[in-house]
Amino acid sequence: GRGREGAIAYISSLCALRRKGCILIGWILFISELQILMLSVSKPLLSLSPLTAMAIRPPPPRAPTHYAPPHRRTSPFRSAARAAPSSSTAATAVSLPPSPKKVLVPIAMGTEEMEAVILAGVLRRAGADVTLASVEDGLEIEASYGTRIIADKPIAACADQVFDLVAVPGGMPGSVRLRDSEILQRIMVRQAEEKRLYGAICAAPAVVLMPWGLHKGRKITCHPSFVGDLPTFRAVESNVQVSGELTTSRGPGTAFQFALSFVEQLFGLHAVEDVDSTLVRQNKTCISLFCIMPFS
Repeated sequence: GRGREGAIAYISSLCALRRKGCILIGWILFISELQILMLSVSKPLLSLSPLTAMAIRPPPPRAPTHYAPPHRRTSPFRSAARAAPSSSTAATAVSLPPSPKKVLVPIAMGTEEMEAVILAGVLRRAGADVTLASVEDGLEIEASYGTRIIADKPIAACADQVFDLVAVPGGMPGSVRLRDSEILQRIMVRQAEEKRLYGAICAAPAVVLMPWGLHKGRKITCHPSFVGDLPTFRAVESNVQVSGELTTSRGPGTAFQFALSFVEQLFGLHAVEDVDSTLVRQNKTCISLFCIMPFS
């Protein structure tokens, strides 16, 4: 009995060992199969043609680009403030209108009031910046026929300024007093040397311009009372005589023509037409009718 039981136990132990060995062998075979499968997956299953290989080849790496920050929405008020130019930039960007023409009309005690006022009034209507400058100690002067005129500034304040035109009215003794002003003489001589416009009317061409030598090489006219003082070969009898930068005229009756000639030289013929239309000057026909049939 003991031998039988021992045999049965021996057989049972052999079966157990066999089962364990089978399990171990099974695990070894499973691991081997798994390794073979992994090796087969890592290699291409098919040999591809060159065209197919090029078709499925991944694209080459792209060159790095600069980083672009994400777009942020800004307030319209901030955008407007950022876009608004500075005052200095705006000033240079916007073309400024041309500065007005600068005109000097010197006056003195005894100046012919009609000539001074008509010169200033007509040129101001045309848009010129006119300065009435007194050569006297004060700004107020008494004109040749008692009219009191207040100047804008003394002549000394104009000594270093640049004028597009210097127009000298006549009258006596105003022309003599203008001639005796050293500051005015320097202004006029510089005006002629720098070839800017200058002129005189009535007695001033003979009394003021000639002693300063500003008539040389020019045709000039003046008041009939002073024509004899002019060089014979330079004197003309026209109401207005333009000779280069110099313009001269005869007296109060030609003051409007004198002033309008400067308007044309400074601003052009269209400005003369505009200003003249506001003056309502009488033409020859109107003067003749007025003489024949005076208004009651």
